[in-house]
Amino acid sequence: MPIAFNEPLSFLQRITEYMEHVYLIHRASCQPQPLERMQSVAAFAVSAVASQWERTGKPFNPLLGETYELIREDLGFRFISEQVSHHPPISAFHSEGLNHDFLFHGSIYPKLKFWGKSVEAEPRGTITLELLKHNEAYTWTNPTCCVHNVIIGKLWIEQYGTVEILNHRTGHKCVLHFKPCGLFGKELHKVEGHIQDKNKKKLFVIYGKWTECLWGIDPVSYESFKKQERRGNHLRKAKLDDSSGKADSDVADDVPVAQETVQVIPGSKLLWRINTRPPNSAQIWPARRRSGWKRNREKRGGSGPGRRRSGRRGGSTQAITPTLGPPTGCMQGITLSGISPTAQISTEGLEGPGARDRRLTRLDFLEWPL
Repeated sequence: MPIAFNEPLSFLQRITEYMEHVYLIHRASCQPQPLERMQSVAAFAVSAVASQWERTGKPFNPLLGETYELIREDLGFRFISEQVSHHPPISAFHSEGLNHDFLFHGSIYPKLKFWGKSVEAEPRGTITLELLKHNEAYTWTNPTCCVHNVIIGKLWIEQYGTVEILNHRTGHKCVLHFKPCGLFGKELHKVEGHIQDKNKKKLFVIYGKWTECLWGIDPVSYESFKKQERRGNHLRKAKLDDSSGKADSDVADDVPVAQETVQVIPGSKLLWRINTRPPNSAQIWPARRRSGWKRNREKRGGSGPGRRRSGRRGGSTQAITPTLGPPTGCMQGITLSGISPTAQISTEGLEGPGARDRRLTRLDFLEWPL
């Protein structure tokens, strides 16, 4: 795959963005009822993939044994990830609350499929969340991610598939359907699902968009609203022009126009809303070839972005990937607005037991020429 499709991040750093809305885990740990806890856990599972919105770049594959650690005392968690297999590439992660209220761990094996005009990434691997106070364990698998127009046209991304979140102690299950955009893009980014007990009785309905927010309502009100909506759509239904369809050829897929807001059903409860991104989040360094980095150093007297290799035999790689602002607010270790002094990258195991841990400082991200 050409390097132009990469973003200057290691996949281990990308996984850390799961913890951007970690407050949902803390809220779930404080809820007394299992239904309320499942609502917060479901919102956290959806928020974990929200950072992929408009992120069409593929992160770099880590080296075998490479690790990344992030400690956020302000958000109350510690996170560490490691590349445990190279063929196939498998990344494992473990996170824990600083107040010993939760454990969050799992492994991800992204299976890539090329479909001509699009690339599909199926994130195989089970994710587990343990609420220690309630002695509960929740497991689920992330939806499938697809990037369109990888050959020609404007890149755009969608998530689709079914996510099942299971509470292994109480038997409660949340089934979430990430809908594909469809022919006219009406279902783009939409998520719908429900929470059921161990007897498969629907207790709560969840709807929204994984790029914006998530709402919940009781099943009776939801079905009543849907019946009225279907009745209105039937009256306004028009014939589709068959001649407007395009054949599946080399023509780029048009980027569907998505509604910017979610239609809120009266009586709904807000479960989660995405954080506002920094104003400079889209201004990241594009991935360049190593020769381009060398020319950049000679011209401007600085080092180029990307991973640095040492001059030693069998040298190591430090995942130093500067940006002008991350797409999310979680990874403050790589922002200009605020750098976490505890964010660090461990290279132990790559250079031997005597390897040092290199801490990220503000200078690491200000030295790159603008």
